[in-house]
Amino acid sequence: MTPQAPTSHVVLATADNDAFGSLRRRPTAREDRYRMGRELRQKVPRTSLGDWVPPIGRPDPVQQIMDSHEGRLDWLIPIRVGRMIATPYGFLRGTAIVMAEDVAHLPATGITPIICGDSHLGNFGFYASPERDLVIDLNDFDEAHPGSWEWDLRRLVASIWVAGRQNGDTETDCEAAVLECVDAYRTEVRELSEQPLLARSYQRLDVDRLTETTSHESLRAEIERAARRARNRTSDRALPRFTEQHQGRRRIVEEPPLITRVSDADADTLATALDEYLGTLAPHWRRALGGYTLVDIAHKVVGVGSVGLRAYVALLEGSSPDDVVFLQLKQARRSVLAKYVHGDSAWHAHQGQRVVEYQQALQTVSDPLLGWTSADGRQYYVRQFRNMKGTVALDSIDGSALVDYAGIVGHLLAKGHARTSGASMIAGYVGSSDKLDRALARFARLYADQTEADHATLVRAVDRGVLPVERGI
Repeated sequence: MTPQAPTSHVVLATADNDAFGSLRRRPTAREDRYRMGRELRQKVPRTSLGDWVPPIGRPDPVQQIMDSHEGRLDWLIPIRVGRMIATPYGFLRGTAIVMAEDVAHLPATGITPIICGDSHLGNFGFYASPERDLVIDLNDFDEAHPGSWEWDLRRLVASIWVAGRQNGDTETDCEAAVLECVDAYRTEVRELSEQPLLARSYQRLDVDRLTETTSHESLRAEIERAARRARNRTSDRALPRFTEQHQGRRRIVEEPPLITRVSDADADTLATALDEYLGTLAPHWRRALGGYTLVDIAHKVVGVGSVGLRAYVALLEGSSPDDVVFLQLKQARRSVLAKYVHGDSAWHAHQGQRVVEYQQALQTVSDPLLGWTSADGRQYYVRQFRNMKGTVALDSIDGSALVDYAGIVGHLLAKGHARTSGASMIAGYVGSSDKLDRALARFARLYADQTEADHATLVRAVDRGVLPVERGI
């Protein structure tokens, strides 16, 4: 194929509601927004969303990865590289920066809700609601930002195809999974666009209902297994694994290089930051958490794309030895999408606050201990570390189960987008036919090829010694 020149991308100011507007301003009628969405098909045909050819002058993915290492902890970069070269799917997980650059120059409608920014298949999972119900939803928001809804959907369908291939599924299975995902997205966003704005905000999917409605036997069994494990991932159950007694007090166990102690000076700085974090919580939760005492803190490596950024686990004790809370402080940097969205750079001076507010926008229910703080000139968001979090193990489901699961995550992505803005316009654009489904299936296959090629490029660079590597950690 002949490389194509990148198209320019202009973000339009279009929304169902304006979070920073006035209650005295009458919004555009829903039928008018729907019509505006349909009219966008003339400017951006739905079939055009299926196109992918590496553009002339496409940035070198290896150089982009190296650029993203700036400001990270040098001694952890080899672990990050090792996790990315392990598989093409691991590469995709760690390279939101590469895909953001690619999709930002592709045809787009300009409808810009809050988006996840890193909506690959592995970033959906279980966690506890404030009522301790186990729910499933988007669960990673480091890159969350206003942006084109297509960017999220493109990343999701590409990840489905890459993961399917990695599992040994056929191309037919991968295509069927992507078609199911996009169909579920279209159906859900159309249904939610007909509901009042507040009604959309109450939509959620708990695991019990998910299990009851999942028809595929192997997927239902995997959901039940993953849910059982998630329900055991609580702070009190983490004590035997993560802590030990030392000189009469409990402390976090080191597991170098993944869990390491911090200096006394750093511990004091982070303790001050946690005190300041309390001020970002709602009054009830601030009072409740204020009844605990910080007893230890350690650095803990997490994820793939996040490896090398500062991430800490803090152990807090209440009035009895088994009354504990683990908090995670995770460094927040500017979203990889920010430079592609015009006029948004000043919305959040604090990137931890950005992550928290956009997580609360996209999830139906969120961790009540979400907050943000700063330490030593860096910005962090804070959340519970052990909050019944879990995921469906993608390597444990076959091709037909992947189809069903792809429909679930397509539904969840649409729900998140519809909670923020633009649902009526998106519904008008996507329509009721399968044109968008077919187009994005074509894109997913082409971008899966691109991901595999980029992964191979990274592997060759590592073999040449361009980047350091630690394998299998």
